[in-house]
Amino acid sequence: MSAKSDNETSRLDEAARAGWLYYVAGNTQDEIARKLGVSRQSAQRLVSLAVSARLIKVRVDHPIAKCMELEGELTERFNLLGCEVVPSDPDAPASMVGIAQAGAAEMERHLKSNHPKIIAIGTGRALRACVEQLPAMDCPQHRIVSLLGNMMSDGSATAYNVIIRMADRVNARHFPMPLPVFVNSHEEKALLHSQEPVHNILELARQSDVTFVGLGQMNENAQLVLDGFVTKEEAKALHRVGVVGEITSWVYDKDGKLIDGLINDRVASAPLLPDQDHPVIGIAVGEAKVDAIWGALRGRLINSLITNEVTAEMLLNK
Repeated sequence: MSAKSDNETSRLDEAARAGWLYYVAGNTQDEIARKLGVSRQSAQRLVSLAVSARLIKVRVDHPIAKCMELEGELTERFNLLGCEVVPSDPDAPASMVGIAQAGAAEMERHLKSNHPKIIAIGTGRALRACVEQLPAMDCPQHRIVSLLGNMMSDGSATAYNVIIRMADRVNARHFPMPLPVFVNSHEEKALLHSQEPVHNILELARQSDVTFVGLGQMNENAQLVLDGFVTKEEAKALHRVGVVGEITSWVYDKDGKLIDGLINDRVASAPLLPDQDHPVIGIAVGEAKVDAIWGALRGRLINSLITNEVTAEMLLNK
């Protein structure tokens, strides 16, 4: 077992060196093969391994004119505090590649601040993808607070709660929400929110300096459905009454107005308030998310956006 582990470590070391030579030092694969004393085919495989094993992370520093134009149009139309549009993969327009790196870069920018910050964060696949791209950091000055719990009524949990993973990567104090996503009644929610630990977390969320959230569509493929919090029948019923999206499990219509009653009576998340005075950054991509993004932008539930160019074009053409 030890020999196998040593061999794997040695191969990753070689892959990391090959990746550095290719992406950072600008060597050709022939040059890498010569410098490492391997065949050209082996050098090619080592560079591929460096990427697949996430030993190398590439960021494009050159601004792309089309993306910048889309950023400007979205910012002007929706009066955004910030907007980043990344290039789209023509073969996978809903891919999170690109927005994950952009989201991580924005998170990293706030985490690098020497001034202590409260960073509020939602949950979901997009945010998890961003956190996975964060480098290891040492940020004990910051506090990371969850906007919602991730438990179902039976005690099981979704795998896409990201706060613990984020705190582990950046060594920051973290405050997970010790609540289910949905409670049984408004009275039960009031009781749980009155508990001192929960009250303190909700207060931290209210004082946050920056907030990162994912946006979910409302249909049979909604994240709430896939994670088992809402049934397909419930999702259809919500769609029929005008629900287009959800943020931290709060559902809203095409104008970004929260729907009275229904599951919003049972959402245990921190309040979702429009017109926040700090950056509330929505991270989402894909045609399925366009209505949800549109509603959140119109209702000022988010005031900043990270998306890709295909999604940005669909938003501007609505």
